[in-house]
Amino acid sequence: MRLLFGRVVNKLRRCWGGPLMPSVVDFAAKATEELRSVYRGRSADIFFANQGRTVHKWLHYFSIYDQLLEPYAGSNVRMLEIGVSKGGSLNLWRKFFGDKAVIFGIDIDPNCAVYDGEAAKVRIGSQDDPQFLTGVVAEMGGIDVVLDDGSHVSSHQRASFAVLFPLLEEGGLYIIEDMHTAYWPAYEGGLRRAGTAVEFLKAKIDDMHAHYQKHGMNTEDAMPDIESIQFFDSVAVVKKRKQRPRFHLQVPAREEQI
Repeated sequence: MRLLFGRVVNKLRRCWGGPLMPSVVDFAAKATEELRSVYRGRSADIFFANQGRTVHKWLHYFSIYDQLLEPYAGSNVRMLEIGVSKGGSLNLWRKFFGDKAVIFGIDIDPNCAVYDGEAAKVRIGSQDDPQFLTGVVAEMGGIDVVLDDGSHVSSHQRASFAVLFPLLEEGGLYIIEDMHTAYWPAYEGGLRRAGTAVEFLKAKIDDMHAHYQKHGMNTEDAMPDIESIQFFDSVAVVKKRKQRPRFHLQVPAREEQI
């Protein structure tokens, strides 16, 4: 449906003489030996070796995954993936993290229930349903990593973040994938359009620096719980850690400073 919407938008742009907008099909590739040789690493090797459930990934994500998530490999990390699709991604994460990891996937499509218990637990519900999300997190015993690969609709991404980020453990990671959809109208997107994941996180950067904008914010209670926001091509990562008030000093102390 969204692919069809994109084609309609481009048809209208042709009529108006505007620039055409790319869609996901414009970036499709085949698994060649050349690509296998270029994209290497823990997650890429698992992906290219897959013979089971279908996994659909953008190839440049693999280095991002390895950079962010490889420290969790072999641990009892608790990961929630929003968007199950054909089930293959959950298998990838099981192989990536190992048997100790607690991995859950959620999807609004009831057909995804058939993947429950294969590599992870699967629960059916909407990513913008607060009661459903909090229930899943309670069942997991908490969350260390959230990967939003769900509908990619801006309002859904914001709704999930509003519920799940406060529940994320200290030091946890909140990852939003496929953020190129923030520029596509079919996903409530558009360049600098208010409310997209890109613009939403730009505002979070301002929130991180609130104590430099207004007196009285440099206190334990007022400091943000975001340590960092990283932007990659189509991926954003928010790391949660309660921040301490900011101070500067010089050592050794000089009389004129006292």
